[in-house]
Amino acid sequence: MKRALKWLGILVAVIVVLTIIAAIALPRLIDTPRVQAMIAGSAAQAVGRPVKFESLSVALFPLPSIELHKLEVAEDPQFGTTPFLTLETGRIYLKLRPLLTGRVEFGDITLERPRIALIQNAEGRLNVASLAPPSESKTASRPGRSSGGATGGAAAAIVSRVKVDKGLITYVAHGKGPAQTPYRVEDLDVTVTGQGTQLGFKGAFVVRPGDLTVKLADGIVALNGAKTLLEAPVRAKVGIEGKDVETLVAAAAGPKPAIAGPIKGDFALGGTLGVPRISGNVEFATLRVTQSNQACPEPKQRTLALGLLKVGGVSYEGGRAQSRPVTTSIGSGTISTNLTATLDHGARVQLSDLAIKSVPVEKVLVDFLCEGYAVTGPLDLTGSLSTYTSDLLNTLGGSGQLRIGPGKVVGPQALALIGVVTRVAGVASSVLTADVPSSLTSSPVDFDSITGTYQITNGVLSTKDLLYTTKAVKVGVAGDYGLVTGRMNLDMRVDHGRGEVRAKVTGNAASPSIRIDPSSVAGQIDREKVEGGLQDLLKRFRR
Repeated sequence: MKRALKWLGILVAVIVVLTIIAAIALPRLIDTPRVQAMIAGSAAQAVGRPVKFESLSVALFPLPSIELHKLEVAEDPQFGTTPFLTLETGRIYLKLRPLLTGRVEFGDITLERPRIALIQNAEGRLNVASLAPPSESKTASRPGRSSGGATGGAAAAIVSRVKVDKGLITYVAHGKGPAQTPYRVEDLDVTVTGQGTQLGFKGAFVVRPGDLTVKLADGIVALNGAKTLLEAPVRAKVGIEGKDVETLVAAAAGPKPAIAGPIKGDFALGGTLGVPRISGNVEFATLRVTQSNQACPEPKQRTLALGLLKVGGVSYEGGRAQSRPVTTSIGSGTISTNLTATLDHGARVQLSDLAIKSVPVEKVLVDFLCEGYAVTGPLDLTGSLSTYTSDLLNTLGGSGQLRIGPGKVVGPQALALIGVVTRVAGVASSVLTADVPSSLTSSPVDFDSITGTYQITNGVLSTKDLLYTTKAVKVGVAGDYGLVTGRMNLDMRVDHGRGEVRAKVTGNAASPSIRIDPSSVAGQIDREKVEGGLQDLLKRFRR
């Protein structure tokens, strides 16, 4: 037992002595000025940019390493003079076996809290496009002996692993207006490993604003054959998850309307580093659209809730995203469409093959938009729509056909207009005497259906064949209606069974003007008297 303890003591003493010798010899073995020049030169060749750092130190524990302090990688002069990358501390571990023979070879590299400035100019070019690919870097020249007589070593050109810890990437897009910085990447933790002519990577980061967590797995960048770094092919598995997309959407499309809800998705990454391609699926468990509308009674702020929103078959490339299909629900009705979103020069959304089945239209027109021309009833619609998210209604376009009903007319302005024209036949014969039913002035008006086709151009809705049908009367409508301005230019035909009365509706939706076609009431009643009676009746319906 005593002998074992004796040998253990000797072993500990030898380790202590060797540690002391290594601590003394390591700074002399590693010729700091030579290694500093070698690191700076190799790094500059690898990235194609000047590289500098303020100081270098040598550490023995827990493994022999070189620490670089205040490192900077220069920016492409076409994008400015501020550094492309800044780094508080970079740690380069040394391979132990070559070190014991007097040679310096690099092992793993750890970059702590790097700051990277990603810039896109007005032509869409990124500042990383001029970075040289690793395949173009050259092995640093082998240094000779140091002035102290120690043998210098050659650095390996290929590092086995690079680890980024708590990195930050900021993004600036320069266009015709002021520079925009909608997003930044924080808490970037990525590990890159060398695999011959390929680089493997994995990690995670958070996109802000929005707190969107992104996880990377099984990543590969193929360096062989790439003329520039951005041309290198890439592939990986990508997972995203966020508790609420409201701030994320607001940064891209503006704060109004507010779109909120959790998001989760899985993607496959492909393409190249410069032009990545993404394909996969996204789900929003509950999506809410909120906006304030002064046309609404209190509360002015209204929210439209959607059911489970599935964005299937997602693909993204070059600022263009597509999904086939997108499905969701409102109340008991369903919605499906194919979506295309173009993100260049503002977010433009296109909905093709739009199919709406049995959606209770009052949840949108009455509860959310508080439309003065609102109706209730199930909505069936097929067609297409497109808009810019920065100005939804003024840029709205599309075409299709619809059917609503059976239902009721509930909007006060709709009651004022449709309720009156359905009585045009009665007006023509009775000149608005006391026999006008009180139900038209105080209660919603029942209808069997509203059908027709539509065309929307820059927020102006046009129709040639809108047909409003009740048991007693049919009203045909053709003309234009401004969704934002409320301006109307409509031709109406009222079929009351015993004949047809034609009228022209113009002016603003809040204060429409009706003129009767003289030929349609010829021989029935004095036209001016009829028009005067109609205007008086309209006043009773207005807000």
